[in-house]
Amino acid sequence: MDKLILGQYVPGDSYIHRLDPRTKLVASMWFIILIFMASSWWTYLVLLGLVFVAAKISEIPISYYINGLKPLALLILITVFFQLIFAQGDTVLLEYGWLTITLEGIINAILIILRFVMIVMMSTILTLTTTPLEIADGIESLLRPLKRLKVPVQEIALILSIALRFVPTLMQETEKIMNAQKARGVSFDEGNLLERMKKIVPLLIPLFISSIDRADQLAVAMTARGYRGGDHRTKLRQLEWTNQDFYTFGLFGMVTVLLLSARFII
Repeated sequence: MDKLILGQYVPGDSYIHRLDPRTKLVASMWFIILIFMASSWWTYLVLLGLVFVAAKISEIPISYYINGLKPLALLILITVFFQLIFAQGDTVLLEYGWLTITLEGIINAILIILRFVMIVMMSTILTLTTTPLEIADGIESLLRPLKRLKVPVQEIALILSIALRFVPTLMQETEKIMNAQKARGVSFDEGNLLERMKKIVPLLIPLFISSIDRADQLAVAMTARGYRGGDHRTKLRQLEWTNQDFYTFGLFGMVTVLLLSARFII
């Protein structure tokens, strides 16, 4: 549980740390779109290089990115497996009964792995270099035009900031409950998948009760401090665009033009 990346923030003063949270949010979504625009091996290599450059200048140890990939390893393997056995192609490499593996299936599986790795790493960079409050403020700022449609933007941002803030707390609480269960002789690593799932159920009830209690305490604390949302709320942190943000958008613009040229011209 202590290796969970979501909600974690690594303090620093790198180029990416100094970017406006709105820039990092837009760039992350933009990058995901670029991944699905890639149409050749060299375009994938360009995007992969962009991810590793961003990870390098973030000045965050590589172990954090590895931990970010571990929770999705099983999902990646399952996706690759189905891609291998169901993908159609002309070049058959292995055929045994109903199982047919083609060269095209292997290529598609490799591309899927690259997509997963790049998406997870870019999302991890966003999470590790941006505090939960900055992410919430950035989303609120980006969603501000929706206020004209009567969308409760401030309330959405508040819910998001509280959720991100308490993810590490819930993980710590889960770890404490698991240690208490282990001290009473419960082993979460033994048995088949169904037996392990049954052992998780005793964790959910005390975790749910503690979460409700913590939410009630938070509501009382906010009421006692006179919290008022909506347009009456002022902000301590003001978001401002800088030259670094415009340079970042310029870089993504050039990469977009490059990928579009590779897809429709080359």
